[in-house]
Amino acid sequence: MNVEIRNSLNTLNNQEVLLYPTDTVWGLGCDATNKNTVNKIFDLKQRAESKSLIILVSSVEMLQTYIPTIPKPVINLLNTVKKPTTIIYSNPIGLAKNVIADDNTVAIRIPENEFCKQLISKFGKPIVSTSANISGEETPKNFSEISKTLLDSVDYIVSLQREQQNVKSSTILKVEENGEITILRP
Repeated sequence: MNVEIRNSLNTLNNQEVLLYPTDTVWGLGCDATNKNTVNKIFDLKQRAESKSLIILVSSVEMLQTYIPTIPKPVINLLNTVKKPTTIIYSNPIGLAKNVIADDNTVAIRIPENEFCKQLISKFGKPIVSTSANISGEETPKNFSEISKTLLDSVDYIVSLQREQQNVKSSTILKVEENGEITILRP
C-alpha cells in the first residue's frame, strides 16, 4: 500500500487526476483546493460545473479546517456513524470554488477506507471523490465496470481493491442552517 500512496501523492501534487478505491465506489479524485485540477474532473465526467462534487477529508479535525462551524450533534454523529455518510455543509472555506454548489454548500465525507485515510492525511488537504463514470451513466459498482474511456483518461490508477467490491453509494445528509440534519439519501 505504501507504493500506491506514494504514487497517488505524486499524482495529486502534480495537479493530476487519480482513479482510486474508496469506502463506497471507485472514485475520480484530485486536490479539492485546486480549481484547475477540479476542472479536469468535470471535463472527464462531461459534467456541468453546476453539479457539485463530494470531497473526502481524513478526520473531524481536517473537516473543521474547511467547515469552521459544525453543530455538536453533527460531530457526535461523525464520531459514531458506522456506514459511509456524506454530509452537506454550508459556508465552506479554503476549497476550490468549483467544488462548492451555487447555494454555498459542499458535500464532505470522512472515509473508513484505510488507503483513503492515509492518502488524505499525508496529502494534508481534502480530495475530490466523484464516482468513476461519465455523467448520466450508471455508477460502476466495481473496478471492472469502469469505462475504458475513463481508464485511458486519468493520470494514475491505484492498484488496490480491484476485485469485486459491489458496495453502494454513501448515505447523504444535510446540515440545515438551524443545525438540524435532513436525510437526502438513506
